Amino acid sequence: MTVVAALVAATPAAAQRLSLGERVTLLENKANTENQAAVQGNIEAQNRIVQLQSEVQSLRNQIETLQNEIEQLKQTNRQQYLDLDGRLARLEGGAAPANPASPQNPAAAPAAPAANPATAPATAAQAPAADAAAPAAVDPAAEEAAYQAALDALVERFEADESARLFQRFLRDYPASALVPNAYYWLGESYYVTQNYELALEAFQTLLSQHAGSRKEGDALLKLGYCQIALGQRAAGEESLRQVSARFAGTDAAGKAESRLRTLALENR
Repeated sequence: MTVVAALVAATPAAAQRLSLGERVTLLENKANTENQAAVQGNIEAQNRIVQLQSEVQSLRNQIETLQNEIEQLKQTNRQQYLDLDGRLARLEGGAAPANPASPQNPAAAPAAPAANPATAPATAAQAPAADAAAPAAVDPAAEEAAYQAALDALVERFEADESARLFQRFLRDYPASALVPNAYYWLGESYYVTQNYELALEAFQTLLSQHAGSRKEGDALLKLGYCQIALGQRAAGEESLRQVSARFAGTDAAGKAESRLRTLALENR
């Protein structure tokens, strides 16, 4: 009886040990499967990270390429503008007489510039004094280089004070240049961007009074109006803007003048 009882008691224990072994095996298999899945997921994540890094580097290269192309285009456009600016000015002044002190070219008359660069052109009373001296030879390459250096200081490096100084020197050194009207315009711009409205107004007035017909006339009249308004001369400024709209209809200057007049009208309401 004792042996039988022992066998009966032992049988469930053996069955229980087998069941636990099977369970352990199942758990191990499940853990192995999960580990393999995690490893595979990590590998895929790493591959994706490498792919994204490669794409980011490619995009950076493209951005750098585009930035270089944009910079090259800016340089090309700037150079084309400078060349065009100079060529058109020379075409406008191509009929000017050789004598820089002649009545047809009053901007060239003074033997020395006035104290204020914006009023450098001489009056008729000063012209005979200039006639007494023979005009000095001008190096066209040096003339153009001086003009472009002054313009570069303003539109390329945004150094308005330096630009004004260089344009003053240009007007002093090359009073007979066909670029004189343009130089007065950019001199006015140099003063305008630093809010030196009085000197800017003088420069624009000089261009308008002594170089009528210049292709900068519309823009100069527009900026003259801006200066007048900034100096509290609102009625005169509005009249200048209306002249721009009437005399230079269809131009960019006219569009800006009309826009400013609408803004001023709204302010009056």
